[in-house]
Amino acid sequence: MPRVTLTSANPARQTADALVVAVASSPAGPRLVGADWLPSETVRQVADLAGVLGITGAADEVRRLPAAGKLAAKAVVLTGVGALEGAVPEAETLRRAAGAALRELTGATAVAVALPAEDAEQVAAVAEGALLGAYAYTRYRSADADAAAPAAEITVLTPRARDKAVTKAVARAEVLAAAVHGVRDLVNAAPNDLFPAAFADAAKAAVKETGAKVKVTVLDEKALAAGGYGGILGVGQGSARPPRLVKVAYTPSRPAAKVALVGKGITFDSGGISIKPAAGMDAMKSDMAGAAAVLHTVLAAARLELPVAVTGWLCLAENMPSGTAQRPSDVLTIRGGKTVEVLNTDAEGRLVMADGLVAAVEEKPDVVLDIATLTGAQLVALGPRVSAVMGDDSTRTEVVDAAGAAGEAFWPMPLPADLRAGLKSKVADIANIGDRFGGMLTAGLFLQEFVGSTPWAHLDIAGPAFNEKAAFGYTPVGGTGVGVRTLLALIEARAVR
Repeated sequence: MPRVTLTSANPARQTADALVVAVASSPAGPRLVGADWLPSETVRQVADLAGVLGITGAADEVRRLPAAGKLAAKAVVLTGVGALEGAVPEAETLRRAAGAALRELTGATAVAVALPAEDAEQVAAVAEGALLGAYAYTRYRSADADAAAPAAEITVLTPRARDKAVTKAVARAEVLAAAVHGVRDLVNAAPNDLFPAAFADAAKAAVKETGAKVKVTVLDEKALAAGGYGGILGVGQGSARPPRLVKVAYTPSRPAAKVALVGKGITFDSGGISIKPAAGMDAMKSDMAGAAAVLHTVLAAARLELPVAVTGWLCLAENMPSGTAQRPSDVLTIRGGKTVEVLNTDAEGRLVMADGLVAAVEEKPDVVLDIATLTGAQLVALGPRVSAVMGDDSTRTEVVDAAGAAGEAFWPMPLPADLRAGLKSKVADIANIGDRFGGMLTAGLFLQEFVGSTPWAHLDIAGPAFNEKAAFGYTPVGGTGVGVRTLLALIEARAVR
C-alpha cells in the first residue's frame, strides 16, 4: 500500500508525476475547485480544452493534461466532484474524487493531491479515498504487473499539515485502507488457493504481520463436531476440504464495550446439491467477503488500540456437491440444540452463521453484528451498491449512522413477523428457507432465531461486496472491502459512549 505524506507547500511547486485537482460541474461549464494557486496559463488551458477533452466535472470523471513546464509536476489530473451544493465538497465526495484519480493513475510513482483539505475531516477523506483508489490485485499476473501498479507515494497538500488532529486522522486512514485492501485481497483470491484451512492460515498470518495483539483460535472439523457446530459441518461435508471456525479476539484492558462480529466465510459456493446455474458462478469465490471484513475489522481495531473488546467469528466452509454433501430434507443440529431442516442447500450461509451467532452470544457481548453475502434478494431489492441492514431498531439505527459517517451505503430493512411462518418445518424446529417473496427479510428472520435477547444487527452485503461491472470512485472491479469502514466506525462510536 502507498505511504501518505502531508505538506503545506505551494502545490504549484510540488514535484510529482501527477498533481490532482478538483473540478466541479455547473450550468456555465466545468470550474476548478480550491485551485487559486494554479498558473493562469493552466486555468486557460483547462477552459480552452474542456470541450475537446470532455472535461465536465462529473463525479468519477478523470482527465489528464500536460503541465507544460508551468508546474513542478509533470501532469495535471482533473478529478470530477459533480455539482456542488456548497462551496466545499462533502467528505464522501472528496473521498470518491481522490479515489477515482488514484485508481486511474496506475504506473505513476508519485502523486500529489491538491483537493480541498482545510480541516482534519477533509484531509482524512482525501487521504482515505486516495489510498482506497490506489489498489491493484496482481497476484496472478505473469506480465504487466508493474504497469498496473498503483502509486507508491501520495502527498496530500493541506495548510494543516502539522496539525496533530490531522496527522492522527491520516494515520487512521492508513490503518483503515490497509484493512480494506486486506479484504479485497482475500475476496479476489482464487478458490483453489483460498479454502477454509487456507483462510484460517491467512488469518493467523495477518495477525502476525500486523503485530496486533489479537488471539487466534481455529476449530477444525473434529473440534467442530465435538462442539456441536452442525451448521458449519453440514455445509462443509460435501467438500474434500473440511470447514473451519476461526475466532479472532482483541481484548484491551478495561474495555469500554464488548462487540462481537460474525462473518460468513463460504470460500466457494456451488450451491451444493441444489446447484447454482453455471452463469455467474465464478463470482461465488466472493461468498467469504463477510468473514474477510470481520477479520480485518478486528485487526484494524487492534492496530488503532481502540478501548473496545472486539471478537470476530469467521464461519468457513466450501459448499460443494458430492456423494458426501448434505441433501435437501436433511436435518442439522445447530450449536445450542436447535434443529434446522435443509430444504435448499444453496441457502447455506445462514446455516454456518447460525453456529457463529450462537457461539458469539454465549460470550455475552454488548452487541453482535453479523455480515454476510447472504441473499440474491438483497440485489433485487437494493441493487449492487447499497447494502441492507436488519435487526432490533436501536442496533439497526446504530449501523446506519455508522455507515453514514463512514461513507458507505446501508439501507434499513424491516423484519416482518408475518414472514416467520414461512420458515416452519414439518419435522424440525425451523426450515432454512421460506416463501419466495421477501427472501432477504426471511433470511434475517432465520438469523434472529439464534441471537436471543442480545442486541443484534444483520448486514447483507451480497451485491456491494463484489463489483462485477466497471470500477467507480475508489471502488475497483472485484472485491470491494465493503463493511469494514462501517463496522470500525460503529466500534469507535461505542468507545466514546
